[in-house]
Amino acid sequence: MLNTLNRLQSAIKAKLKTLHQKMGDFWWYSLMLFLACRAADALNAFVGLWLVPKYVPPSELGAVMPLMQFASFLAIPIAAFSNTFRNELTRLSVNKEFGKLKTLMRGVFISSAVFLFLAIIIARLLMPAFLERIRIVEGSLGLIIIATSFVSAVSPIYSNALQSLKKFKAQSIISILGAPIRLLAMLVTMPFRALSGYFIGQVSIPIFSMTASVIALKKELSVKSEPYWEKDITRQFGKLFIIFLISGLIGGFNGVTEATIIRQRLPDLDSAGYYMATRFSEIAGFLCCTLAFTIFPFTAEKAAKGESFKPLLLKTFAANAVFCLLIATPFLVCGKWILSLLPNGELYSAYWWVIPWLIGLSLISSIIALYTTAEISANRFTYLKWYLPLDILYPVLLLIVTGHGYFTNIIPESWTKFLNTHNIYSLKTMLYWMTTSISIRAICCAIALSRHKK
Repeated sequence: MLNTLNRLQSAIKAKLKTLHQKMGDFWWYSLMLFLACRAADALNAFVGLWLVPKYVPPSELGAVMPLMQFASFLAIPIAAFSNTFRNELTRLSVNKEFGKLKTLMRGVFISSAVFLFLAIIIARLLMPAFLERIRIVEGSLGLIIIATSFVSAVSPIYSNALQSLKKFKAQSIISILGAPIRLLAMLVTMPFRALSGYFIGQVSIPIFSMTASVIALKKELSVKSEPYWEKDITRQFGKLFIIFLISGLIGGFNGVTEATIIRQRLPDLDSAGYYMATRFSEIAGFLCCTLAFTIFPFTAEKAAKGESFKPLLLKTFAANAVFCLLIATPFLVCGKWILSLLPNGELYSAYWWVIPWLIGLSLISSIIALYTTAEISANRFTYLKWYLPLDILYPVLLLIVTGHGYFTNIIPESWTKFLNTHNIYSLKTMLYWMTTSISIRAICCAIALSRHKK
């Protein structure tokens, strides 16, 4: 019996090795990470589709997304530092300079303490007004959101290390184990305070991820530290940090503005229906997230060798398009029935049409995500010359047509009346705005890619 099992195990390993060789490293690692993440999504789906709507009433459910965006906005400085670290980490990993890598990681965590202090000050000033704006009164949320934003921003430092070293197996295991830890944290805390419990669950995953990543990186970090912070490197690191900080702040303001307007300007049920629709539409982004994570070291290597990564990007675009189409089909056919099965489903089923619309937006967004990831991996940032102005224009226009009620004593009454006639009163109108903004940026990315020679 034992010999039979050993032969079977050897045969499976041989088949997998052959499949790996045929697919190539990029598609093999992408598939492995994708399957691992999807195995964890069964529990994540239970959280987003059942646990959250069960404990969070419809009057507050629409506040979840703006709160998450606000948490991400607080973490932008350390997130920018993390992104800068990722590029430099790729270079150090390729060159096997693990002593310098260890020194760099120490410097990052010292800087993290400074960013945490700044986040606490900013949150202390902005949090009360923000919670009032989105119609939420829960005092404990402020501290929990700070913790969530900080830990969530620091965690990618280690996941980026796994990414650059192509430790996709370790990342897959972490992804699988993180979901039940999050579920357990929410099951314990959400019955007492729903929104606070939700964010406690959110922060549990990055804490676990950081701990597990340290174990996975034990071999690489066990070396002796080497001097790293030379003048030229510090100057280069500073330039990258400024680039990521500016683009992060602009992108973060974009996301916070959009999510807050949906919650603030639309009826409670519309914002809650939008949240429930996103729980399904986010499935369409699963493959793109996996590909964007896996593709970074591969496009970085191609760029370093002077090779074009355009063929690889075009293949990822095509694969993601097929995946999004497959995900959208069942919701086009029976989306209303699916929503009706959930807690308070009789209220949310009317928003079934939002799901395929958002899946379409996810498909368009994947072009932006994959293209910008490849450009960043190659240390090319010329796309920011047109990308950042578009990212600034969108929230400004949203605020012009929705925020005039705050400036009644400043702007002329005739202008206020004109703006009232063009206000966003429906979720459909908001989706038109989102579609236009994302489509313009995706078209620009496609044009920029078409002009690439390398």
